[in-house]
This record gives sequence, C-alpha cells and structure tokens, in this order.
Amino acid sequence: MDVLTRRQREIFNFLRDNTGGFAYPPSLDELCAALGMASRGSLYKHIMALIEAGLVEPFTGNKQGGVRLCAAAQIDGDNPEQGLPFIGIIAAGKPIEALATTDYMTVPDALKTNKPCYVLQVKGDSMIDAGIFDGDWVVIEQRDYANNGEIVVALIEDAEATLKYIEQSATQVLLLPANTTMTALSYRPEQVKIQGVLVGQMRSYRSH
Repeated sequence: MDVLTRRQREIFNFLRDNTGGFAYPPSLDELCAALGMASRGSLYKHIMALIEAGLVEPFTGNKQGGVRLCAAAQIDGDNPEQGLPFIGIIAAGKPIEALATTDYMTVPDALKTNKPCYVLQVKGDSMIDAGIFDGDWVVIEQRDYANNGEIVVALIEDAEATLKYIEQSATQVLLLPANTTMTALSYRPEQVKIQGVLVGQMRSYRSH
C-alpha cells in the first residue's frame, strides 16, 4: 500500500476496522458522513484508487452497491506488526493441498507489492534450478492471471496447489518445474486456476 495517499490509507483503515459496524457494505454517502468528508465526488476518486490497488471490490456486479474490501485485503489488513498471512505449505514437486493457517509473518517491504500478498512455505525440490528450495518461504501476490514464464501458485481441479512456471495457450496449460529430472504437468485450461504470482522469497539458514 505504499502508493496510497494519506486520505486513501485513512479510508482503507476505516473500512478494515469497521467492517462489522455496518449491516451492509456502506454507501458513499454513509462513508462521507462517517469520515467527515463533505465531497462525495472526492471520496469516489479515493475509492476508485483503492479499487485500482486491488484493495476494494469493483462496483460492477456488487448487488448491494456498497463499498467493501477484497477478501485478501481483509485478511492482510496492512498491519506491519501482524505481517502477511501465512497460508500454509505449497508443493514444489507433486501437487499437494495448501494447508490454511491463521499465522502471520513479517515480510520486508522489498519482498512484497502494493497488492494483497500472502506467504507459503515450499515443500519439495522441483523448483531448485530457480533457486527455490525445500523449506523456503515464498511471497505471493494474489491475482487470478499471470504472464507466460512467471512462477505461479496453481490450483489444480480445485483440490491441489503447486508452485511452477506457467505456459498458457487456448487449449493447454503447462506447469513447468525448474528441475531437469522432472517433467512438465499438462492440463486443460479449465482444470487450472491461478491463485497468485511469486514476488519474493525468504530462507532460514539456522540448523534445526
């Protein structure tokens, strides 16, 4: 959220801290009153900036017409003491389930983006040629699209998650390991959902 202005951060913090105070997502008029803002047009511009930052849901398709945070933004909360949500284990090898947790990890700003992010711990060695080893933590920017050649968290058949390079075409999705001893995984596009893209990595050298 480094790109937000002071006022935009104030609006975000209000939405985060007062979600339970409204029976329905607040309207622009309700937010103006709560925040002491006289200009509805000015508030709208700030809300659009939060939508562009991936923190607030777009109005399109929002049946209630109110202002609500995206799910990941509610989890993250931009709380530097709390850190980023640690979702669980991600396979760099045979796909396994990502195990959801409620823990949080402190992550340096340089390893994350201004979009909602989360942390996974790597299990397996299929990405070792990309410098990603068993036990490393990866920082993932949450989004549902990726460019070919990016390292993604891919959810397969809504059941198993894996960390791989991605190559996409109209008829095929290839999930490519970074390990010469392993082969690519091939799926139909409808079998794979992108859960996020790798933006950072952390490693501990302590002996256990």
